[in-house]
Order: sequence, then C-alpha cells, then structure tokens
Amino acid sequence: QVQLVESGGGLVQPGGSLRLSCAASGSIFSINSMDWYRQAPGKGREWVAGITSFGIPTYAVSVKGRFTISRDNAKNTMSLQMNSLKPEDTAVYYCNADVRSGQKWNNYWGQGTQVTVSS
Repeated sequence: QVQLVESGGGLVQPGGSLRLSCAASGSIFSINSMDWYRQAPGKGREWVAGITSFGIPTYAVSVKGRFTISRDNAKNTMSLQMNSLKPEDTAVYYCNADVRSGQKWNNYWGQGTQVTVSS
C-alpha cells in the first residue's frame, strides 16, 4: 500500500507565501507524474500543477508565474511553493501521484491540506 501525506497548509494574508509538501511512502518502486489539485468550498476539484518524473512542470493558467512545483525523486517528495497568494487560492490542496508497486501502477490521493488566504 502507498500513502501520500500533505503538509504546510495554513492561514496567510493576501500577497503572502506558503510552501506545501507531499511525501509518498509505502511499497514504491517508482513514481511517474505527480500533481497538485485543489478544491474550494462549493466547487469541484481543479488541477493546479503537475511535474513529470523528469522534472518537467506544467501549471494551470490561474497560478502560472506565482506557484512553483518541484520534486525530489530520491526522497519521493513533491513541493508547491505558492507566492503572491490571493483569496481565490483558498482551498483544500491535494497531492496526487501515479505509483508503481511491483508490476502494478495505481493512482493515489493524499488527505488534503487546508490553505486559507484572508486578511
């Protein structure tokens, strides 16, 4: 079994910064793509950013230029540096990854971490 655990959420003022982390553990042979999603109150879950196993990042238009995604393949971790935060960034942020355990690939979600941007 594989677990994804997010950390780093919290309350921050508009214009501030937060750094989210996601740690994968368990029966891991390799991890392909890793992504961040978010879900604001009353809205559906939306994709925020992703990074390939080679470290190539992609971003949603709404966060491009403000957020930076990175990963450490040796430690099976991923981070999201969020700068210039806006109230509309308020959401629960989820980590998602495609993980190979033995001969099987499965997709996993973390439990989420709350980010609140408010003055």
